[in-house]
Amino acid sequence: MISRRVAYTEARTLTLESANGAASTPPPGHVTIDVAYTGICGTDLHIYHGDMDARVDPPCVIGHEMSGRVAEAAPDVAAWRTGDPVTVMPLVPCGQCPACRSGHRHICHRLVFLGIDAAGSLQSRWTVPADTLIRLPGSLRLDHAALAEPTAVAVHDVRRAALQPQDKALVVGGGPIGLLIALVARLRGSDLVLMEPDAYRRGVAETLGLTAVDPGDARTEQTIADWTDGAGADVAFEVSGAAAGVTAAVDALATRGRLVQVAIHPAPREVSLHRFFWRELTLIGARLYDRDDFETAVRLLAEGRIPAQRLISRIEPLDRATQAFEALESGAGVMKVLIDCQSDTGADAR
Repeated sequence: MISRRVAYTEARTLTLESANGAASTPPPGHVTIDVAYTGICGTDLHIYHGDMDARVDPPCVIGHEMSGRVAEAAPDVAAWRTGDPVTVMPLVPCGQCPACRSGHRHICHRLVFLGIDAAGSLQSRWTVPADTLIRLPGSLRLDHAALAEPTAVAVHDVRRAALQPQDKALVVGGGPIGLLIALVARLRGSDLVLMEPDAYRRGVAETLGLTAVDPGDARTEQTIADWTDGAGADVAFEVSGAAAGVTAAVDALATRGRLVQVAIHPAPREVSLHRFFWRELTLIGARLYDRDDFETAVRLLAEGRIPAQRLISRIEPLDRATQAFEALESGAGVMKVLIDCQSDTGADAR
């Protein structure tokens, strides 16, 4: 059989590689998956730009938002059968560090993140530890299931915020994670506003029934004040990754408001500690997810409570991975881009 993969080799360079030969049996405790779809995210773009070369080891296969079907399980793995639909929670904790011992394995001090620290899903066949698999219901389309990982991020972020139904929540940044946070928060009954400078992203949010405002609009400050009766937001999710986004989130918070830091900032940011002191604000870090978050995300997708189809802007075949990255990089009219890992034509792999 022919297996194919896309390898990151250096900044802005992806190489399609093919290999002929019989598939090998996965090692003990592992499962091989026929990958259906892999989504591209902001972390993947950071790798593509060469910003994470100190962590990745080129040539390497990246990608961690995925769906697929079990191709083969090792003889000692009894829980999985060929054809089972699955996604992967791409975290391999050490199990021994202080974080793991305290029950926080998802932020293990020596965490191996599949698709960054080890081979990822941007390939037609992927072998992973069996305990990273998450079962998918047969009713869930595999293209939609590829959004399980970013949805799990949103579920975790909302949980970390301890969001209550009566809370007013501001989401700063309207990319895929920001939109998913807004959608999950809305399911919790919260009243929310999304702040995003890009008109296309605001338009997507509005089609989903969300209120979206432009931080560059002179009327936005008054809009936030009117929405909160002058008190400010109870919770602000900072998802923009921009210095201006941090400032906007902090400035919008009410007394004893909670700032949930979601975005990864490539450089230290100035933060108004006086504002934190004066209003007794709380800063909450939100990183990754645990198994409960992932299983909740799969359930929300399967129930149609997350409108996956409206978040997927385009699907490209594996041999057009570079074009897929360039499309997401451009930010022009795209939200979520998936790569079909089984086809050169973009055919449906549901």
